[in-house]
Amino acid sequence: MNSFLSWVGGKNYLKKEIVKRFPKEYDKYIEVFGGAAWVLFYKDKRGYEVYNDLNSDLVNLFKCVKFHLPELKRELSGILNSRQLFNEMKESCNFIGLTDIQRAARFFMIIKTSYGSKGQHFGCVKKDINIMIDYLYRIQERLSNVIIENMRFEKIIERYDKKNVLFYLDPPYYGTEKYYQVQFSKEEHIKLAEILKNIEGKFILSYNECDYVRGLYSEFNIESVQRLNNLTARYEKDDRRYRELIIRNYK
Repeated sequence: MNSFLSWVGGKNYLKKEIVKRFPKEYDKYIEVFGGAAWVLFYKDKRGYEVYNDLNSDLVNLFKCVKFHLPELKRELSGILNSRQLFNEMKESCNFIGLTDIQRAARFFMIIKTSYGSKGQHFGCVKKDINIMIDYLYRIQERLSNVIIENMRFEKIIERYDKKNVLFYLDPPYYGTEKYYQVQFSKEEHIKLAEILKNIEGKFILSYNECDYVRGLYSEFNIESVQRLNNLTARYEKDDRRYRELIIRNYK
């Protein structure tokens, strides 16, 4: 199934390549940089699953979909797709006094109706809110046994690392960190690589194709894959495919 959100760095176009490289044996699946969870929603249900992200608005939305969907639906039913409401929701999304459900509804509509799902500017795109809400029931069912966490990457890895665990990691891509809502420094890229060199479990990692990342993970299994660029129409023919790396500590 598909995610219910678009998100910066989302893996809609790479999810199949990632999942088909999963190991045959693992008991627990941990999505460290969850985002819109395209890989989680695409993969088969299996064993113990954890969704994690550092963005508290995103985690709050996932929790409200899982635990409070009727109330979230009721809150969304009074929201229209309009520029005026979009701007009002942007200004009020994090006001003190909002309930988690009110905050989740505003955040959901900001992402769904913004240009490029970046939450910055109104997208001027026709959206059927009822269809969006109805799909949330499928998402709720899929999340029924998923643990939802809101932790830094080093903490979530430390908490769940065991031999029977598979970590999927999709950190902010090197050199493009400014496009993400959560900051990620060069030192954190280095720290992540050092942590993954010493874990007990298995990991599969997606990154942008660049020499720096290849150097950080040179001792692991690195594959280069390509996908269509989301902005195909803006590029010349030779630039219509975007290269990414899939890195594993297993064969």
